[in-house]
Amino acid sequence: MDPSTRWLHELEHPTDGFFPAYAARIRGLEGPRGVVCEAVNYLTPWVDWEGHLPQMPHGLLGLRGVLRLKDFLSESHFLRLVATQLHAFAQEPRSSPSRGLQAIGKGSGHWPNLEMAIRDHHPAIAWGEALGVEEPCAEHFARLLPFVAGDMANVGHKAVVVHHLAELFEMLGRPKATGRCLLALAAWSAAAEPSDRYWNVRARKRLEGADVRVTPGACHLGPAPHIQGAREICELGLVATLDAFTARMKAGMRGGDLLTILALAAAEKQLDARRDLEGKTSWNFVYLATLPALEGPESWVQAAALVNFFPTDDEADRVKAEAPTIEPADPAATLLDALLDAEPARAMGLVALLRCKSGDEGVLRVLAQAAALNNPVFNHSHHVLALAAAADLLPQISEFAKAAVLQALAKSLANSQGSGELGRIAEQAF
Repeated sequence: MDPSTRWLHELEHPTDGFFPAYAARIRGLEGPRGVVCEAVNYLTPWVDWEGHLPQMPHGLLGLRGVLRLKDFLSESHFLRLVATQLHAFAQEPRSSPSRGLQAIGKGSGHWPNLEMAIRDHHPAIAWGEALGVEEPCAEHFARLLPFVAGDMANVGHKAVVVHHLAELFEMLGRPKATGRCLLALAAWSAAAEPSDRYWNVRARKRLEGADVRVTPGACHLGPAPHIQGAREICELGLVATLDAFTARMKAGMRGGDLLTILALAAAEKQLDARRDLEGKTSWNFVYLATLPALEGPESWVQAAALVNFFPTDDEADRVKAEAPTIEPADPAATLLDALLDAEPARAMGLVALLRCKSGDEGVLRVLAQAAALNNPVFNHSHHVLALAAAADLLPQISEFAKAAVLQALAKSLANSQGSGELGRIAEQAF
């Protein structure tokens, strides 16, 4: 059996030969990107996306996260993480031949028909019309975003899906066939029900009559207003949170300052997350990283509502960073050990130490390594997505918020380690 046929067979029915087939196919396609394209083209029409609604399986979204983290990983850990993420994608439940997306014919690619399908919630038509777009490009994905920016069904997954699939298309080098597949899934997701615009309506009501524009750029305020804004999101009820946050927007607060407030609040929510909610709470960072791509101020108000939605614990019960009593000779290796040994307080203290020595990039390298050593099946790719989101967020927020985000993610990773056996099997194959 030639490597291509063998690889497609493993994508269809993963066996013990999945990783050897992956390794052989990488050599044939000159690297992992070609293998990812082949997997996306083959698997996307067959996954039972409808059966997951209102949820969204993360096998495909996680691939964007893996590629975003490439610069923070050694080659072996990058290949390992691609392999285990593809394995997770191949494990997603399949639809029956008669009702899945693969049964829908290609449409004309007529954009007004596609927009009608999204507005009227006809996902099958949206899939077919998008599949008929001959030359998909970044602009096509961008034209979908206004349809989903106000829809917070499943905690804002639709906007994230469209944005991440667009970025995955770019990261893969804009391959035509893969682009059509990703655009079709983005359109399908945009048109799918349920739709939830409750927070969007609340945001519009508060912004009505005000010319509010979120100015892009880095933050310029000191920590006091950022801390106060985060306290409002974490401690107030939904109505009071929205009132306070929109008041800051109307006062002209810049995008970097708003992101800093949201990131600080999201970090606190992450510290308060129970073990069984670590992954779901980290979704806050994923949505926040998408905000700069969304037009209109309403999405920022929705983000405040989203972070406010997650529970806040009593400060006395919150995990605190434990500074090392003796400075380790190798803070990076010691941090990795703390993460793998499920010691969140120790890991948080080591993040602060390593950040002083190696900066944000040094910390992200260790956190990404810990994610690569974990099996994505255990956390549904949440931590790969959250770390990729952190890589996007950190350049835009304050130094104080950067430290809080990295410590919160270290705590989350330390509390969420699962078996790395699957990754070891993958590594042995290549």
